[in-house]
Amino acid sequence: MAELILYTRHDCCLCQGLEERLRALQPALPLQCLDVDGDPALKARYDLTVPVLAIEQDGTRRELPRVSPRLAGPRLRTWLQENGFPGPGV
Repeated sequence: MAELILYTRHDCCLCQGLEERLRALQPALPLQCLDVDGDPALKARYDLTVPVLAIEQDGTRRELPRVSPRLAGPRLRTWLQENGFPGPGV
C-alpha cells in the first residue's frame, strides 16, 4: 500500500496548510508527517524546501513536484493521482 510522506516543520504556515488540505480529503489517505528539525539528516536535505510531499510504496520513496497552495479537495486528489499516488479513493 502506498503512503504519503510530508516533510514539514513546526510553525511553517505552508506546511500546516498542506497537511490540513491532505487530511481533509475523504476517504482519508495514509499520511505520515516528518518534522525535519527533529533529524539532522532531514534538516540538511529539506531545510529551506519544506513542505515536501513524497510517496512511499514497496520500500521506495519518491518526491513529488511542489504542491500549489491553491490545490484543495477534488483538485488536490486529481493532482495526487496524476503524480502517481495510487491510494484508496484516488
